Amino acid sequence: MIFLELVLQNFGPYSGKQVINLNPKIDEENSHPIILLGGMNGGGKTTLMDAIRLALYGARAQCSTRGNLSYSDFLNQCVNNKIDPVVDTRIELLFEHIENDKPIKYRVVRSWTKNPKDGKDTLGILGDSDTWPDALVNMWDEYIENLLPLGISNLFLFDGEQVKELAEQETPPPVVVDAIRGLLGLELADRLAVDLDILVNRKLKEVGNSKDLANLEEIETRLTQQQEDYQTTEEKVEILKNQVEELEQKQQEAFDKFISEGGKIAAERNQLELQQDIKTAEIEQVRQSMCELAADVLPLALIPNLLNQAQTQGEKEFRHQQVQISKDLLLERDQRLLTWLNQVEISPIEIEKIQSFLIQDVDSLYAKTIQTEAPWLLADDETLSQLDNLIYHLQNSKLSAKEKLAILKNKEEEIHTLERQVQTAAAPEDYTKLRQALEAAQNQVVEAKANYETIRRRLAELETIIAKSKRELSDYTVENIKHKNSEHIITSAAKVQNTLKIFREKLTLRKLNKLEEEVKNCFLYLLHKSDLVHRITIDTKTFSLLLYDLSGKPVPKHRLSAGEKQLLAIAFLWGLAKVSGHRLPVAIDTPLGRLDSSHRSNLVERYFPSASHQVILLSTDTEIGKKEVETLRENEAIAREYLLKYDSTTRQTTIQQGYFW
Repeated sequence: MIFLELVLQNFGPYSGKQVINLNPKIDEENSHPIILLGGMNGGGKTTLMDAIRLALYGARAQCSTRGNLSYSDFLNQCVNNKIDPVVDTRIELLFEHIENDKPIKYRVVRSWTKNPKDGKDTLGILGDSDTWPDALVNMWDEYIENLLPLGISNLFLFDGEQVKELAEQETPPPVVVDAIRGLLGLELADRLAVDLDILVNRKLKEVGNSKDLANLEEIETRLTQQQEDYQTTEEKVEILKNQVEELEQKQQEAFDKFISEGGKIAAERNQLELQQDIKTAEIEQVRQSMCELAADVLPLALIPNLLNQAQTQGEKEFRHQQVQISKDLLLERDQRLLTWLNQVEISPIEIEKIQSFLIQDVDSLYAKTIQTEAPWLLADDETLSQLDNLIYHLQNSKLSAKEKLAILKNKEEEIHTLERQVQTAAAPEDYTKLRQALEAAQNQVVEAKANYETIRRRLAELETIIAKSKRELSDYTVENIKHKNSEHIITSAAKVQNTLKIFREKLTLRKLNKLEEEVKNCFLYLLHKSDLVHRITIDTKTFSLLLYDLSGKPVPKHRLSAGEKQLLAIAFLWGLAKVSGHRLPVAIDTPLGRLDSSHRSNLVERYFPSASHQVILLSTDTEIGKKEVETLRENEAIAREYLLKYDSTTRQTTIQQGYFW
């Protein structure tokens, strides 16, 4: 379905005949989805939305300015106040849709004058052949329900206030709930269930005698009263549930304030100060240990080079002493050898040669060990051993000192942390106020939950009583009414009611599962933040949204920013429109509400060009501003631009080509 043209004649602030071309086609081959209409607040943007709704649905249209007015009074209100009362007010909507695989065009025309005699407008349908098909006029309500059902029209024709209301409330407003029920096909099942009840009661009255009829009427009256009480109690339960949620949110806010302003730390002040004293005592113990180390060998760590030099010199002198002893022993042995040789029969020349060899051999053996400097340390074995033990003990003391320094540093940091926490604690009088505010909020939540639980139990009791009354009615029917045809109808109706219940539950689950996935995908696409929400579920009774993060934990809706809430509402409407399966135009009045620049950019670049094959935007100059409209133009998303020029002196609006810029 595509809207091609909207004609307004003396409608609201639009004086005379004014025509808006809504065709998204630029030429035969190219089309851009967006039709952009700009206007200031009060300039007639909402009137255009009302005109589209009025053209399609007539007296059934859910127009923004109608309120509780009768259709006749509403039509009178829509007449331009500057024209003669006898002059026609007229709306024409030309649209195209596919019928039997062929494009068909229809022009819906509604006209009326001030104070019409019968309180209605005149409806005309102009087809391709410029004829008025009377048959289509007579069945227009049924025909348009097949194209764009009234129940889901709010998913395609919506305004910023609707998005704002949907964003702020925990459960969708009634207008969106009705659209969801229409989308899921629940209205048909509920209506059929009511019709079956009416049919059964009618049959009971037909086949019962006077006494039976009186008993049946008494049961029906009692059942009706019980059902009314049930409905009233159910409304109270819903009100109390919302009250509990609001009070829980206030309690959370009071708790957050209690934490942020130091209330929790103030409550733990004594514990923190005790910890501070313990840490101080531990530091004193560490420092005492370090004093003991300093009183032992640790000061020698100041002369490590001197200690190493003494150890090296002692080892060198000790080795020289060992070499000298071995040399003396060797010389004594050589002397004994020469003495023996002199006693045997060996010539003196040979002995002299042997003596010369021994002297040279000793000199060559100890040539490298000759001490170049005189010994000055003169340390014995015991002294050198004590020096080694001292150096080893000194190394251990240094390691121990490093460890104690690290412990001391950590303890001091812990004390500083505790001091900062104590400093951030609220003053006693402020802590008292914060604690009292938190306790008051907690008490309100407890009281509200108690009231809610009481009414909920009453609702359960009424449900049991109603079920008992229905069983009485059923038992009375089975026991006292023997008419076969009526009994068959009653029995079959009960089976059908059960089947309808199962059908409704399965249909709801199947459609909601698909809807949950679509809403999540739309929200993540608009938000461009994939880590905020991992899964979205929809309550099968209230149709409220529940968000979950990657770890499966709930993401409370009140934790979202205002912009994120509005994007979630738009994603909800967008997902509903997708799941509906209807290829229909989307019209949005006041599209950007309270969004900040980043969320506006996401909506402009991601949602508007993709919302449908035809998107009619009605915006002020602050919503779709110069930057946004230039982005849409650069992306070739805009087919046509109009400006609703409002003259405050005449209170009339004219439609001009082009946008604000």
